[in-house]
Amino acid sequence: MILPLAGLVLGALIGALRARAREGRTADLLQWAAVHALIGALLGLFALIFVSRAMA
Repeated sequence: MILPLAGLVLGALIGALRARAREGRTADLLQWAAVHALIGALLGLFALIFVSRAMA
């Protein structure tokens, strides 16, 4: 259960940092953070499914 949440937080942080590096405005930071958070959460979900099936 923790992997998707960790991916969400980590993805949001990476997205915000990337937008800040490109000198984006607040809306840019929020959009990049949201998109990267969704990507991170999906990757975390797939990792959770893989780990759960490997342990079964």
